[in-house]
Amino acid sequence: MGMIKAKNLVFEYIRRDEEGNVESINRAVDDVDLEVEKGDFVAILGHNGSGKSTMAKHINAILTPTEGTVWVNGMDTKDENSIWDIRQTAGMVFQNPDNQIIATVVEEDVGFGAENLGIPTDEIWLRVEESLKAVGMLEYRNHSPNKLSGGQKQRVAIAGIMAMKPQCIVLDEPTAMLDPIGRKEVLQTVRELNKREKVTVLLITHYMEEVIHADKVIVMDQGKVVMQGTPRDVFSRVEELKQYRLAVPQVTELAYELRKEGLAIPQGILTVEELVEAVAGLA
Repeated sequence: MGMIKAKNLVFEYIRRDEEGNVESINRAVDDVDLEVEKGDFVAILGHNGSGKSTMAKHINAILTPTEGTVWVNGMDTKDENSIWDIRQTAGMVFQNPDNQIIATVVEEDVGFGAENLGIPTDEIWLRVEESLKAVGMLEYRNHSPNKLSGGQKQRVAIAGIMAMKPQCIVLDEPTAMLDPIGRKEVLQTVRELNKREKVTVLLITHYMEEVIHADKVIVMDQGKVVMQGTPRDVFSRVEELKQYRLAVPQVTELAYELRKEGLAIPQGILTVEELVEAVAGLA
């Protein structure tokens, strides 16, 4: 079994009145099967309300299935005896870094999670230094998080998860509140952790440009998985993506429009360099 597996996963948000009677049921995840292998970088795309964030919260056992099963490194998230181990295995990074940063000094914040795990003090400080170095924030270890940019705060939040030595990191729209520079910083950090530390990454996002380097892309709509494949496979299906109210990277859109005008441009162009090479080949 891989790092993450979901089988026939269903999750329903149930709204009740003051007397406990059911007023409405919203099926946010609808019969989803999912597999993520160890060391993979998998991106989940979808518009607001598609179910992607609800899906993410199952991997850290913040939510448990209404029906079906989710396993994290072989552990069933419905098994209460495994919750602690699951949350050590799969760390979670949310949209707003301010919700995860609690200390007044960067290095103390990064060590907070490891301290709660009962890690010896000497080991904690070693992990703090390694984690800050891994996200390029070591020089800020004695700074106040309040004085950092949004991208820097998010990198500190990621370092705090890394200090807990997870095998997997789930990032739920981690760049949604950041400017373009901050988004670039965070995505570069995540990619390096995946490559260098072999950490399994599950990235939830609606920014198309963030997923072009993923091993696999999953597209969700109305709680279901409607497309999946490599970034090149998925972004070759421009019209189908538009049906799900999703765009494609700008360079992919430009290549698509050039193809419509009759130019022999390959499908699934992902980078400016690829497009330049394709256009040059027409001469």
